[in-house]
Amino acid sequence: MIYTDTRDSSVKTDFRTAVMNGMNSATGGLYIPVSFPKLDSSFINKTPEPSFREIAFNMAKPYVEGEIPDEDLMTIIADAYPFTPKVVPLDSISYVLELFHGPTCAFKDFGARFMARVMSYFNKTENGTLHILVATSGDTGSAVGSAFHNVPGLDVTILYPEGKISKIQEKQLSTFTGNVRALKVKGTFDDCQKLVKTAFTDEDLRNEFRLSSANSINISRLLPQSFYYMYSSLVVKNRAPLDSKLENPAILAVVPSGNFGNLTSGLIAREMGAPIEGFVAATNTNRTIPDWIATGEYNARPSVETYANAMDVGAPSNYERIKALYSYEDVKSLFASYWLDNDGIKSAIADCNTKTGYTIDPHGAIAWKAWDDIRSGEMQKLKDGCKNDWTKPGLTPNLPAWADKVTGKNAVSIILETAHPAKFGNIVSDAIGREPAIPETLQAVMNLPDQAIPMENDYAKFKEWLKANLQK
Repeated sequence: MIYTDTRDSSVKTDFRTAVMNGMNSATGGLYIPVSFPKLDSSFINKTPEPSFREIAFNMAKPYVEGEIPDEDLMTIIADAYPFTPKVVPLDSISYVLELFHGPTCAFKDFGARFMARVMSYFNKTENGTLHILVATSGDTGSAVGSAFHNVPGLDVTILYPEGKISKIQEKQLSTFTGNVRALKVKGTFDDCQKLVKTAFTDEDLRNEFRLSSANSINISRLLPQSFYYMYSSLVVKNRAPLDSKLENPAILAVVPSGNFGNLTSGLIAREMGAPIEGFVAATNTNRTIPDWIATGEYNARPSVETYANAMDVGAPSNYERIKALYSYEDVKSLFASYWLDNDGIKSAIADCNTKTGYTIDPHGAIAWKAWDDIRSGEMQKLKDGCKNDWTKPGLTPNLPAWADKVTGKNAVSIILETAHPAKFGNIVSDAIGREPAIPETLQAVMNLPDQAIPMENDYAKFKEWLKANLQK
């Protein structure tokens, strides 16, 4: 497979280079495959559907062909995924895709564990340490830290915005030792992301250290997240006619979105043949992409702190990939967009629990509310000519190509639940009157000592720290 660059289509490179570099330091662009191979229809239409690991292997194979032999790829996948996603029905046309059954109880485990093993595989033939720099708005850092902890030849520095993530999330980040450490930055996630991106384009720093990224700017984070879109859509495709009595309903993926890496992974799965009709991009007050879809104007902005903190991103990196792969008209055809403020998030958690009995986290709650509104008349209002105010919470004024499937009652949804609700216990408790049970993996980390290092939001000081503390 050949990979190119979102900013320079003349760039041609291989998977190894794309993974180990993270992004193209010469242009600042992000790597994307030049094409998306389709899975064979006989594989997609198997009954029962293939296992998650079978899907992971068959989807990953064409992207690593000639660079990772099949046997080694199978080993990587088996080691990365001792757990699987779970599809849980809420009602006859609504399914939750639980992505919190990995070691850090967040969807980032799916991408981070695959990426760590691929990087370790490639790094065996390299000299010196590969340094991973990663910015996190909540769950990425702990997933990356867990995935890379004690992996030989790899060193991880995680940047997170001090005071802007939940206590459990911070504990998961601040308690690593050995080859993983966390810097708590006095600023926002966008500030953390800017520090990391600036480091990647700093020629002086790159001449001294081998650097790569573990954010969703790295293609090896995006590709494995596409596995669970394919898996869940095949599960729902097979069971939806039994649950809803609908023959061949349109399957919609409703995605809590911040940096838009997760939704981009869904697009990859769709390109490869996943039976997904369209997507709902569901954000918090950081509504940069919904505003773009509504108006045609993309305006990155400073991020705003919300209850759904992993989505507190004002300048989403993967907008660049979406724009490189699709025209604006294509995006409007594929996407509905929706956003909620903090009051709406808390209300959505309570509403989901009251209507379904399911306890959902703040990120998944936005997605659930988006779907519940869309199927309960909001999409019909758009079809009837209602001009929603895109500056106010709710469904923004764009009519996707699949709108008729919803209003014609021939659509089902997959709602992505990206983190365990216990990671946001105070918010969930305020909404439903009780705290969710804390999984053992999260309980254990609460007793560990904090090791986080304070860092100013200043690139010169960050660079000075890297030079003084990273080993070559």
